[in-house]
Amino acid sequence: MDSQELKIPVERVAVLIGVDGSVKKNIEEKMGVSLDINSEEGDVIIKGEDSLAVFETIDVVKAIGRGFNPKVAELLFKEEYTFNLMNIQDYVGRSKKDMMRMKGRVIGREGMSRGAIEQATDTHIVVYGKTIGIIGKLENVSVARQALEMLLEGSPHGNVFKWLDLKKKDLIRREFEGNL
Repeated sequence: MDSQELKIPVERVAVLIGVDGSVKKNIEEKMGVSLDINSEEGDVIIKGEDSLAVFETIDVVKAIGRGFNPKVAELLFKEEYTFNLMNIQDYVGRSKKDMMRMKGRVIGREGMSRGAIEQATDTHIVVYGKTIGIIGKLENVSVARQALEMLLEGSPHGNVFKWLDLKKKDLIRREFEGNL
């Protein structure tokens, strides 16, 4: 039997468990694993016979722990979806003022920047604590991450959105050519 332990924020434990344990039960049934959750510490132990299932469950639990809605995190059950986590401190250091400014740049006024990146790349993005989480298809997550990195490195929003528009057209063209 394989087991892995990870920690999620205590305030996200209730979301991982779900109403009457529904989210926890769904994950356990779909992946063939068991989740032992310490709700006071935020420790989660994933146990299962299949090492791959345990490994794949880690990303689902991490995604919920990093602020994703469980329905979005469950997209990771599909083989073509991936989860990417960026640490904002890698771009701004430990300054709380810089951290808040960068989170503001990524989210944008009324969530417009984040929403534009999500729409252009067909991904889901959550800014939570010191991290930015991205869920989507591999190629789309890569483009979304590049756009977010450009914002975190100080590129003007307009330039990032123009670049995204070109990338979106390229992704659509490639998808169309792949279907011929």
